[in-house]
Amino acid sequence: MNSKHLPLDDSLYHYLLSTSLREPEVLQKLRNETAQLPMSRMQIAPEQGQFMALLVQLMGAQRTLEVGVFTGYSALVVALALPETGQVVACDVDERYTTIAQSYWQQAGVTHKIDLRLAPALETLDALIAQGESESFDFAFIDADKRNYHNYYERSLQLLRPGGLIAIDNVLWSGRVADPAEDDPRTVAIRALNQSIHRDDRVDLSVLPIADGLTLARKR
Repeated sequence: MNSKHLPLDDSLYHYLLSTSLREPEVLQKLRNETAQLPMSRMQIAPEQGQFMALLVQLMGAQRTLEVGVFTGYSALVVALALPETGQVVACDVDERYTTIAQSYWQQAGVTHKIDLRLAPALETLDALIAQGESESFDFAFIDADKRNYHNYYERSLQLLRPGGLIAIDNVLWSGRVADPAEDDPRTVAIRALNQSIHRDDRVDLSVLPIADGLTLARKR
């Protein structure tokens, strides 16, 4: 057996889901509807969502931040994991996709937990900082335009309390980050962010090969 990693073929992946995934029906319905969309690849994997929910529960999180909503799966899975007094501040610019999100949030009974901000995420994050919200969030999830990943990371780090956690999606980018010949702007941006966080002594770090790669950075 390879001591570095276990190849996850379709058979083993389906076994993993069958013995681990506890996906509420509303999440399954949302995932199935999203799968019919042209940009369906933007949705996180269900096992990643369940893992994020577990992290939120382990932290006892009350206030979370999301940069990039799409059809709302990740915001919904976090909202379901939060207590009744919890809140997700969700940032996106696409009203078409977030309309789908809102319909499922309503079905799940969590609309009171999700504060959707339809504006460029940097504007929303900067406004939160200007309003004195620094160090008031427990958890942040970043899954939006890759060329702004560094900016989202820096703002999120400022908004997180000490001990808070940032999760960043797509950090392995289908393996392209490890190929020096790949020099498109998105790959370059993710590669630069990965290197920057690796050197960042403000956080404790782990990069996991779950789905398309997930960085976990805990604010010291």
